Amino acid sequence: MTPSLPIKFTELLQLTSSAVGVDQASIGFNSCTLESDSFICVREKKNETASPELIIVDLKQNNNVIRRPIKADSAIMHWTKQVIALKAQSRTLQIFDLEQKTKLKSATMNEDVVFWKWFSATSLGLVTDTAVYHWDVFDANQPSPVEIFKRNQNLAGCQIINYRVSEDGKWTVAIGITQQQGRVVGAMQLYSRDRGISQSIEGHAAAFGTLRLEGAPADTKLFTFAVRTATGAKLYLVEVDHQAANPTFQKKTVDVYFPAEAVNDFPVAMQVSQKYSIIYLVTKYGFIHLYDLETGTCIFMNRISSETIFITTVDSASEGLVGINRKGQVLSVAVDETTIIPYLLQNPANSGLAVKLASRAGLPGADNLYAQQFEQLFNSSNYKEAATIAANSPRGFLRTPQTIDRFNSIPAVPGQLSWILQYFGMLLDKGSLNQPETLALVKPVLAQQRKHLLEKWLKENKLDCSEELGDIVRPHDMNLALSIYLRANIPSKVVAGFAELGQFEKILPYASQVGYQPDYIELLKHIVRINPEKGAEFATQLANNEGGSLVDIERVVDVFQSQGMVQAATAFLLDALKDNKPEQGHLQTRLLEMNLMNAPQVADAILGNDMFSHYDRPRIAQLCEQAGLSQRALEHYDDKSAVKRVIVNIVTSPNFSQDWLTNFFGRLSLEQSLDCLDAMLKTNIRQNLAAVVHIATKYSDLLGAASLIDLFEKYKTAEGLFYYLGSIVNLSEDPDVNFKYIEAATKMGKFTEVERICRDSNSFDPNKVKNFLKEAKLTEQLPLIIVCDRFNFIHDLVLYLYQNQQFKSIEVYVQRVNPARTPAVVGGLLDVDCDESIIKNLLQTVNPASVPIDELVSEVESRNRLKLLLPFLEATLAAGNQQQAVYNALAKIYIDSNNNPEKFLKENDQYDPLTVGKYCEKRDPNLAYIAYNKGQNDLELVNITNENSMFKAQSRYLLDRADTELWSFVLSPNNIHRRSVVDQVISTAVPESTEPGKVSIAVQSFLAADLPGELIELLEKIVLEPSPFSDSDSLQNLLILTATKADKARVMDYIHRLDAYNAPDIAGICINVGLFEEAFEVYKKTNDHKNAANVLVEHIVSIDRAQEYAERVELPEVWSRVAKAQLDGLRVTDGIASYIRAEDPSNYLEVIEIAIHAGKDEDLIKFLRMSRKTLREPAIDTALAFAYARTDQLSELEDFLRGTNVADIEESGDKAFAEGFDQAAKIFFTSISNWAKLATTLVNLEDYQAAVECARKANNIKVWKQVNAACVEKKEFRLAQICGLNLIIDAEELQGLVKQYERNGYFDELISVLEQGLGLERAHMGMFTELGIALSKYHPDRVMEHLKLFWGRINIPKMIRACEEAHLWPELVFLYCHYDEWDNAALAMMERAADAWEHHSFKDIVVKVANLEIYYRALNFYLQQQPSLLTDLLQALTPRIDVNRVVKMFEKSDNIPLIKPFLLNVQTQNKKTVNSAINDLLIEEEDYKTLRDSVENYDNYDPVELAQRLEKHDLVFFRQIAANIYRKNKRWEKSIALSKQDKLFKDAIETAAMSSKSDVVEELLRYFVDIGSRECYVGMLYACYDLIPIHVVMEISWRHGLTDFAMPFMINFLAQQSSTIETLKKDNEERKLREKSQETEESNAPILGGNRLMITAGPGGRQSPAPFAQTNGFAPQATTFGQF
Repeated sequence: MTPSLPIKFTELLQLTSSAVGVDQASIGFNSCTLESDSFICVREKKNETASPELIIVDLKQNNNVIRRPIKADSAIMHWTKQVIALKAQSRTLQIFDLEQKTKLKSATMNEDVVFWKWFSATSLGLVTDTAVYHWDVFDANQPSPVEIFKRNQNLAGCQIINYRVSEDGKWTVAIGITQQQGRVVGAMQLYSRDRGISQSIEGHAAAFGTLRLEGAPADTKLFTFAVRTATGAKLYLVEVDHQAANPTFQKKTVDVYFPAEAVNDFPVAMQVSQKYSIIYLVTKYGFIHLYDLETGTCIFMNRISSETIFITTVDSASEGLVGINRKGQVLSVAVDETTIIPYLLQNPANSGLAVKLASRAGLPGADNLYAQQFEQLFNSSNYKEAATIAANSPRGFLRTPQTIDRFNSIPAVPGQLSWILQYFGMLLDKGSLNQPETLALVKPVLAQQRKHLLEKWLKENKLDCSEELGDIVRPHDMNLALSIYLRANIPSKVVAGFAELGQFEKILPYASQVGYQPDYIELLKHIVRINPEKGAEFATQLANNEGGSLVDIERVVDVFQSQGMVQAATAFLLDALKDNKPEQGHLQTRLLEMNLMNAPQVADAILGNDMFSHYDRPRIAQLCEQAGLSQRALEHYDDKSAVKRVIVNIVTSPNFSQDWLTNFFGRLSLEQSLDCLDAMLKTNIRQNLAAVVHIATKYSDLLGAASLIDLFEKYKTAEGLFYYLGSIVNLSEDPDVNFKYIEAATKMGKFTEVERICRDSNSFDPNKVKNFLKEAKLTEQLPLIIVCDRFNFIHDLVLYLYQNQQFKSIEVYVQRVNPARTPAVVGGLLDVDCDESIIKNLLQTVNPASVPIDELVSEVESRNRLKLLLPFLEATLAAGNQQQAVYNALAKIYIDSNNNPEKFLKENDQYDPLTVGKYCEKRDPNLAYIAYNKGQNDLELVNITNENSMFKAQSRYLLDRADTELWSFVLSPNNIHRRSVVDQVISTAVPESTEPGKVSIAVQSFLAADLPGELIELLEKIVLEPSPFSDSDSLQNLLILTATKADKARVMDYIHRLDAYNAPDIAGICINVGLFEEAFEVYKKTNDHKNAANVLVEHIVSIDRAQEYAERVELPEVWSRVAKAQLDGLRVTDGIASYIRAEDPSNYLEVIEIAIHAGKDEDLIKFLRMSRKTLREPAIDTALAFAYARTDQLSELEDFLRGTNVADIEESGDKAFAEGFDQAAKIFFTSISNWAKLATTLVNLEDYQAAVECARKANNIKVWKQVNAACVEKKEFRLAQICGLNLIIDAEELQGLVKQYERNGYFDELISVLEQGLGLERAHMGMFTELGIALSKYHPDRVMEHLKLFWGRINIPKMIRACEEAHLWPELVFLYCHYDEWDNAALAMMERAADAWEHHSFKDIVVKVANLEIYYRALNFYLQQQPSLLTDLLQALTPRIDVNRVVKMFEKSDNIPLIKPFLLNVQTQNKKTVNSAINDLLIEEEDYKTLRDSVENYDNYDPVELAQRLEKHDLVFFRQIAANIYRKNKRWEKSIALSKQDKLFKDAIETAAMSSKSDVVEELLRYFVDIGSRECYVGMLYACYDLIPIHVVMEISWRHGLTDFAMPFMINFLAQQSSTIETLKKDNEERKLREKSQETEESNAPILGGNRLMITAGPGGRQSPAPFAQTNGFAPQATTFGQF
């Protein structure tokens, strides 16, 4: 038998499968990453135009696939978290949390990152061309990578393939490979961070690991690496960071075997399993090697993949490795724990390794060897080694109580530690003890009082905690025992321990945590007795458990009340009832009753918190009234009479609260509230008035102010009315409320309030209040004055006060109340014809500053008494009052009295010019002009001057005012007086002015008003005529500008007469308005020859005049401008000549362009030669070279190119080539060695051989294409093939090449090119595919051979389409199979059966399809085409098809017999359709035996329908089966009837016995008697013994003479009856004895204080509490706590 392999090899996933869908081309070292066994990252780009995509496969989540668009060129996932690191452009690094959708970090490196990976759960390792960096991505203090070390020279030019870091981070190694001398050479740089030094090593793969050597106190750190050199392959094991306490690890070197054919194979990956201490080494060719980490022994080697495994990582679950190969397989390799030890033991040389490995990892397979060694050592008294073997035995199979007993039995050697303790010491050093070992060790340790050792071992988890261990430790230390019970999870003992230690608060959390349910009531009783405070807390915890109360609340209250703990019971109930549930109403009542009887203040507080709402409110209301809690009683009473009874005296209650009473009224109805208020006032108005007022104030809006006013007036309490209304009057808008308050305040003598309301309120009826105050005859008239003042009853007030001779009150009014009403008062007094002296005296008493002078003047002026105010006004001025109104009034008085008003108006600045001006307009316009001029009242001044034809004054004002808006208004076309004003401005105002600024504003205004004629008049007046402004350049400019717009004929004259204008500006303006000659004259006058020429060229458009002007002035710039104009006019020869005269090459670009288009190459050559004298520009040299080419001056061109030049020769060559100057192009391209373009040129010259040579030198795809196309066109197939081979290696060009050959019909030549290309080093998938397609079109007989040779390198989907188009069906099936398209393969076979179908192949294919419908199509296909092979196909498909559907399908086609073997095979599934089909088939075949087996073994069918069919069958056997079916379905009567019908009496008897029904049995019994079948009668008595009553048997036997036949039945019945009676008698006697014994014991037991264990009982027990403590009627119950 072949031995089992020591490894488990599994394919976890196929990346190219349809479930994942990774493109084959994307599976490689640079695009696929595997940082851990959790995630695979693939960067996929379908084609050059597609956007790259990131595919993340979550191996731990059922291979869930996530696709994300990505712009980065590399991505690696974190080991376990949804964190991804992205790298773009080799330098930009970004870290993202995909789960939180946030960016964690980003950084930009200063050099390219050539390799990176996660080397720990927090950090990335980054390798650049010069250094290695670490970056902790979760450390906020490390924003960018930190350099660790510089790269050594040995890694220069290497491709970095791995980077490893030891677990402690002290050692790192970077690994790279490079191609040297035909083999792959590995190079490593090992770096020590502690020492800061590096070592260069030749190696291909490396890893770090740790190993615990035998007898070593700490792990040994190892570095292992593998290398394949030209002479051989080695594996090295080296210790790093040796610790002095550890034994030295000897360096080991092991040969690594490579097969002879694997010449280029080398190690690519290495992983170390810490669990097994095994090294996994993977090679490029897919071999795996397993080595022991300690000895370096090779355990196993085999090939696991035909493709290169390019990346691996540790498999955390199996301590193996996970890798990906080029084919996209995700492979897992791990040690097979069940087979590795037997595998090693097959070789005796490996037995020691097998023993060590089994011990190290706890593996099975070496138990017998360990047991033998132990027995040998123990029997030879080598106890130490025997103890070591037992301690290290795999899975501890030798660590048994028997082994402990054997070491215990060894006699102790004096002066030495006993062997058993040495054995335990070894076990403790190795790890933890099991239960027998723990119990055996603890007992002697506790006996020696060394409890500290036990505590130490517990902290180190060295002991196996159990209930037995806790019981042993409990007498010595309860806390330690409790810790053990907790670790062992013994809830009953833990709870008892908490109770014994008084840690009651820990009981409930623990019980909830472990799901334990102790007897909480008994536990509570115990706690309450020993610690009432803790008992209350514990009860609260029980009631407030999150999952619901753990105790009956009533029972808890009983416990507290039995101890007289009302306060504790209250606290508990308050907490337990906090949810205020309806079902807790009786408990709420109980709580309140308890406290109302014992602590009313507590009950008051509870009710005040409004915690409960489901108690008995009437009962609580009565108790509250009895306890003196009137407020609470009112809250609970619903009876109106009871409420009245309590409420009338509530004010006198000790704890009366007005706020509460007020809020209480808020709950009463409107009617009830008024009744209660009425009752309170009626019972004791003095006592309750304040409360009633407060309530009335609070609910005034609800009760209604009118009702409350009526209520207070009913009891004639002005005081109550005053205070009530005083509280609402400020917010009320009811006129009656305000008026009643004024009345009440008046009656109460609260005149201040009357005055305040009259002053502040807006809601009373002023007439009504005014009349009331008049009638009230108040001694103080201030309220009346305020009302009249506010509501403008001034005349009424003055009349009332004047009639009552209360002049003092009038003074008070104008002095204190409202001095601003003084004008109205004075007017009123004047209206009543008051004496002027009184009015003057009154004015003297008023503060002038508070009197509105304007109104006063208006009042007096309207009555023609203005002079009356003169003394008052003069006094006001004398007092220092500078109000404008005073001056306005004085001005009016002076104007009316003609008291030198002009002087006052001109000299005084205090009056209002507008007011005074208006006053003067009709009296004297000149005075109005003075006032308006002074106040700059522009519009008023303009209007008054216009109305009175004062245009001269107006023009002076306009010029002096210098306001553009005013000028705009006056110069508006709508102003009918504009001409008059303009004339005065020109003739008077401007000549008089000496201020340039104001004149300038006037000019601007004329300009803005679009008055050019008037403006010219104005400007000629001040510019052409002698004036201060004659030499003003701006005015001269403006004059000319205005003339250009209004009178162009004057412009030339102005240009000649004026000299101060700005010539460039004026010339520009002339040009803009089309005055070109004037502009030319300006430039000519100022000797600006260039601009003058420019005007001639651009505006006058006379090139000839410009040329003449240039000849006259002979200036280069003028010639340049003329040349440009000639060039623009396409006078190319003249233009070039002018440029040459100007010696100006600056416009060379335009000259070159135009000359080329005009074909003036000879002229251009002259210009360019002139230009080259001063300029060295590429464009000049390029144009000159190309001009030589166009003029066919090839020798001059060659001389020029040999000389120094800066020409763009390539551009010249391109142009020459494009325009057909091939010889010139050849010269150009040859001079710069541009082989690509030279090749193209040679093609045009039909020199194909030379073109191919140039193309080879150029090695450019485009060139190859051009040369190839030309050679193909000329049928130069040998040269075309050379070009084609260089094209087809580029996948993008392959398709074009194929189409070119096919378009020209050169099919064999195409196939020849493609076949030649297959041997190229860069041969790619497209070439193999296109060759296959070409063969399918032109040589279909060669397609299958090509596919079989190269199917792995063909684009199968594309080839599939080609085969379909060529109708190559066998080849199509072959491709489908190799592309895992099993569905299409099967369909193709069925659709093209004549060409492609073959039974065995089809059967292999169909079982692999994914679409289940194909199974059924295949069955139909076989039914129609190959019915004889149908059974074989069904056998293969049985596990995959729906049996019911298959049966229905064949039933529909009436072909069930064809699938009978299949139906019998699947009948074990017990499906109804299968059973029915088989039963129908068996009935049809009359196979009753098989039918009986089918019916009995498989019950999933319609029994009634089948039985009904069978009972009508001609054969008795089928009717018998029908009877059995009826019996099986408990249709006893039907079954027995069928059996009787066929005289199958045995079956009938069995059916009756099985029915267990006495009536069925009795009926059959009587049937047998009736037919005289005595044998059946006896058989019935035997078979149905328990179902036939004795009296029935005796009756039938006696009546029909069958006593002898019934006698055995009767004898047996009597014997059984006697036995039963004996048993009952014996049981009765034993019961009586037990009862008697129990009564004796109870009579001897004490009535009270019996020895019942309580929760506090210790080892000696305690008596129960005295009987009187059991007030709730429950006796103390026994618990289990006492035993602890």
